[in-house]
Amino acid sequence: MSETPLTDRRTIRNFIVFEGIDGTGTTTQIRELVGTLRRRGMRVWATAEPTSSPIGMLIRGMLRGETPARPETIAYLFAADRHEHLFGQGGIVERSGGGEIVVCDRYLFSSLAYQGSTCGKDLPERLNRDFPLPSLVFHFRVDPETSLERVKSRGSIEIFEHIEFQHRVSEAYEGVFGDFAGSGMKIVGVDAGKPIAETAAFIAAETERFFGANAV
Repeated sequence: MSETPLTDRRTIRNFIVFEGIDGTGTTTQIRELVGTLRRRGMRVWATAEPTSSPIGMLIRGMLRGETPARPETIAYLFAADRHEHLFGQGGIVERSGGGEIVVCDRYLFSSLAYQGSTCGKDLPERLNRDFPLPSLVFHFRVDPETSLERVKSRGSIEIFEHIEFQHRVSEAYEGVFGDFAGSGMKIVGVDAGKPIAETAAFIAAETERFFGANAV
């Protein structure tokens, strides 16, 4: 890969990303935003990383602790899954280029925060350096204690879902988004401790403000 600076890359039009530590409510809020956009006549594709591809399912098994793997291995697999997600048939680039709004639950920023916290910053930055950026990203913030209580209510815990690590990742996210200041994409902070309806209304308003009233 080339040594492209983190912020010196193109952005993908119509591409929205939701990011945050485990239990911040990104999945719920994507469902809310997608419903709003579709009611307003927009074509929307909701997706997530890791994906449901064979590579993505392998990653999910590793995150559940079913398949032991080195942190570096997980970082490489996330990058491979992301490359296919972006450029494969029916992927992000194709759909967004065709006029669909793509809303993704996590993207390269989660690799920089999570894998950066397990195997150091250098490898995740190198693996993700050439990927394009979304045009709009929502950064969900909530204290890790609250987020883990939400995670426990799901009834299953993944390998990264413990309090010390979530504190590290929460801090790492702040650094990651600080590094992308001035990158050309819009970064919106979300107080994920607020009620679902209030958060959904905020996100819908910010999306409308960004894309323009005719877009949503």
